[in-house]
Amino acid sequence: MYLSFFSLLFLFAFFLSFFYRHIQTKVRSQVLSLSWLQFALIARGKRSPIIMSTALRRVRKYFISSQVYEALRPLFFLTFLYGLTPFHVVRRKMGESYLKMSCFGVFNIFIYIFLCGFCYISSLRQGESIVGYFFRTEISTIGDRLQIFNGLIAGAVIYTSAILKRCKLLGTLTILHSLDTNFSNIGVRVKYSRIFRYSILVLIFKLLILGVYFVGVFRLLVSLDVTPSFCVCMTFFLQHSVVSIAICLFCVIAFSFERRLSIINQVLKNLAHQWDSRSLKATQKQRSLQCLDSFSMYTIVTKDPAEIIQESMEIHHLICEAAATANKYFTYQLLTIISIAFLIIVFDAYYVLETLLGKSKRESKFKTVEFVTFFSCQMILYLIAIISIVEGSNRAIKKSEKTGGIVHALLNKTKSVEVKEKLQQFSMQLMHLKINFTAAGLFNIDRTLYFTISGALTTYLIILLQFTSNSPSNNSHLYSCCEALNNITANHTL
Repeated sequence: MYLSFFSLLFLFAFFLSFFYRHIQTKVRSQVLSLSWLQFALIARGKRSPIIMSTALRRVRKYFISSQVYEALRPLFFLTFLYGLTPFHVVRRKMGESYLKMSCFGVFNIFIYIFLCGFCYISSLRQGESIVGYFFRTEISTIGDRLQIFNGLIAGAVIYTSAILKRCKLLGTLTILHSLDTNFSNIGVRVKYSRIFRYSILVLIFKLLILGVYFVGVFRLLVSLDVTPSFCVCMTFFLQHSVVSIAICLFCVIAFSFERRLSIINQVLKNLAHQWDSRSLKATQKQRSLQCLDSFSMYTIVTKDPAEIIQESMEIHHLICEAAATANKYFTYQLLTIISIAFLIIVFDAYYVLETLLGKSKRESKFKTVEFVTFFSCQMILYLIAIISIVEGSNRAIKKSEKTGGIVHALLNKTKSVEVKEKLQQFSMQLMHLKINFTAAGLFNIDRTLYFTISGALTTYLIILLQFTSNSPSNNSHLYSCCEALNNITANHTL
């Protein structure tokens, strides 16, 4: 457990050092631009509004990114460190960023595969787990074995996908990068600051949750002089952290689709607004309106409505193609992550309910409060994982569905035959090209998954609780009562 704790500290240190270097490169250029008069005013404590606004603008520049790869730099730094991707973001001398694959990245993936396989198999053979330190029953033993086996499969699928399907992820990012040219044709200059800030917030949120959870478990075990083995520590640490970072990667990629679909919807809404205001006729050349979204900036470009719709169709087609490619990369990863999350939630909910209902006959060093807290926190951790996956996918799907309504609204308003023909083509394209994320084609990843998981969770909990009620201890107690009743009947007969 000490190793897991120090590994987490090492991970935080690496992430902070990377973020510090990212800021430091911008700070150097900003510090040189300060005049001596501004330094003198700051030293005397006289902060003018101009200096304060300048300082705020400089702080804001630290969280601004103008390239798609630059916006994903913190995320790919962490995935590269964990062996989830064999490439990382580097910058050319001209300032342009790109993804570079390295031999160390591939070697790092094989190291993680070997480490995960060794630790999981050793834990499975020795029958050790973190749950086993709390209590051990027949059901908990089965749950531990299933969790370790499922975790082994999840690690194998995630790391194998990182090598075998790396071209799918590269293809997705290449399409997203090429969309900048298409957006510029309709007067849109894409800003990636929102994606950059979103990735930073998601990573910090996940790392904070994992940090609090690991520290809590560490202190709980140390308080009772329990020292887990190396393999148990690594399986516990890697399972939670690798799954969380893989979810972060999926959420950020899905958020990238959502933002680009928002731009398309906004461009089409601008056309509808122009036609409603009657400021320009539909057959005349028009200018794109000002942007209402902080993610992108609309420049002043003269375009014919038919040309704007044609470019929007091409952009929508590329977004759907990128989403389909991303789904091929994430599909088996999402299946294994959702499976292991569901398995952990089922058994953790059973352990908590069994204890609270007073049906548990466990013998453990831990108090009931500590026992319930540990399993409740682990259950909440994987509930957050499922919610993150579903909501990330659902937001992109909902943005895609809004495009159809906007296109049909434009179709009802236009008077131009050429524009109407383009809109009809766009409508046909929307019928055949849809954004959809699935788990290996077995089920769709949207909000209907909540209902499916709730129903299955209820069913399995009822089965497990009934199994506890019909356990051998209860049967032996029932047998002793029946034997006593038979003895009484025999005495009366004599």
